[in-house]
Amino acid sequence: MNYTIRIKRQENPQASPCWQEFSFEGSTDTSIASVLNELNHRSPLCEKSGTVVSPIAWECGCMIRKCGACAMRINGLPRLACSVFLRDCKGSVVTLEPLSKFPLVKDLVVDRSVIFEALKRTKLWLEGDAFQTSYTHSQRYRSAKCLLCGCCLEVCPNFDPNSEFAGAVLPVNAYRILNEEQDIAHRTELANAYRQLYFEGCGKSLACQDICPAGIPVEELMSRSNAAAVWKR
Repeated sequence: MNYTIRIKRQENPQASPCWQEFSFEGSTDTSIASVLNELNHRSPLCEKSGTVVSPIAWECGCMIRKCGACAMRINGLPRLACSVFLRDCKGSVVTLEPLSKFPLVKDLVVDRSVIFEALKRTKLWLEGDAFQTSYTHSQRYRSAKCLLCGCCLEVCPNFDPNSEFAGAVLPVNAYRILNEEQDIAHRTELANAYRQLYFEGCGKSLACQDICPAGIPVEELMSRSNAAAVWKR
């Protein structure tokens, strides 16, 4: 099947963005990541108009939905390029854009360091020995599946990289530490930071629940983290 791959490109944050279109012929079982790889293997890479352009900047790692590096907007929705296939895209035009909530680096690459900085500000680590119970095994495993890809933040109406609000990545990842930490002083410090960086800013729109590419039960983990950090003082 013949497709038009329409990509928003920008050489750097100061440059003006532009749209470029490329022709692609392939199976509907081809992933968007494979499409981008195929385009970048063309020598030279030409637009549909015949103009030669530079290779497309984008990120990838595992290519099997385990790292979250290839997050981008695909036909308007934040998704992972490795797990979206041409058959999932309606019509013959596929539009690719960088995530809009993070500083642009180049083309489809953004700087998501704000996610890691929020986790560091919350001091999301263990200071004491971990307390574990079989009752929480399943929830802790699902919490650990977070890819830190930023898809949930892209759709969150409350998230702004310049604000304190950390978004859904915080309660999802905080669940394990809030339920395992035995150092009372650190747990109290973590709970206070959690209330400031997440609980007080969440509007409960839950747009993050359905967009998560890892299928994490975001709403359930939010509720459990809220209970651990807010109600059990």
